[in-house]
Amino acid sequence: MNAADAAPEAPGRFPVELMYAAASQYYLEDATQADIARRLGVSRATVSRLLTEARKLGIVEIRVHRPAAFEEGVLAADVAQALGIQRVHLVPKVGGPALGPWLAPGLARALATVGLEPGDIVLVSSGSTVYECARENLGHFPGVTIAPAVGGKEDPQPWFQTNETTRLLAERVGGVPAYLYAPALPGPELFYSLKHEPSVRKVMDLWGEAKCAIMGVGSPPLMRQVTPAFVPRDAESLREAVGDVCSRFYDRDGEPVGYPGSERLVATSVDELRRIPFSIAVAVGAEKVLSIVAGAKGGYFNQLVTDTLTAESLLAAVR
Repeated sequence: MNAADAAPEAPGRFPVELMYAAASQYYLEDATQADIARRLGVSRATVSRLLTEARKLGIVEIRVHRPAAFEEGVLAADVAQALGIQRVHLVPKVGGPALGPWLAPGLARALATVGLEPGDIVLVSSGSTVYECARENLGHFPGVTIAPAVGGKEDPQPWFQTNETTRLLAERVGGVPAYLYAPALPGPELFYSLKHEPSVRKVMDLWGEAKCAIMGVGSPPLMRQVTPAFVPRDAESLREAVGDVCSRFYDRDGEPVGYPGSERLVATSVDELRRIPFSIAVAVGAEKVLSIVAGAKGGYFNQLVTDTLTAESLLAAVR
């Protein structure tokens, strides 16, 4: 048996000369692992371990360069102009059930342009897309206050609980969470009490001072498989709704759509949303195209994170 095959697999135990030889042949000469194993007189499994160790020790550094077309390319600029918003941040075509790992790089770039400083306020909406992105690496913004843009929902899914999204995001970026202990749609008596509850009032007052907001864009409510429990899907008015942001529903023209009880909604108002300097929508998929177009028309957000396929569909929808 070769000495390299007999060597322990603990990190750093392979001779550096052997790791360099395997790495240079594999990455610079395009040799296969089988070829390298034959040349070095080791097993193919050992070659795989040599390459892994070479990366861990920095003998090999792999860099993935993002295509410029995804950054500030023609497609992103065209979609921003067509929607009438400030900026579009594109990611490659999203695939798989988990959206966070795909969309987070675009959201991280968007946040990097905001110029967040300690004491600035970032609002987060409910929804699975924002929740998943909050679990990813979005940058480091110590001292920034993270606050819910809408109260919690009477649903078991964690992405409907904005305090949980707030906690995750604050933990990931090094921010300070500000929790909102209020349901999204309380009854009349509770709503009156909550407006005068100091801890709730403190968070609600942050809404008008926010520098940035991260929000999902909901598809037409009657087309969704899952909607928050408080949303009356049988309400006649919601037949006109094509989407929502922070549980504020709107029609094709971006005009607000109310429903029974919506006057008691504990959420950032439409006017507050429109005044936020950096309001970033994160949305992807064919079912979101109409919702995105109408939301941009209504001024609910001024930046968008999406994938190239959705971007192309958005252009086709508005031209």
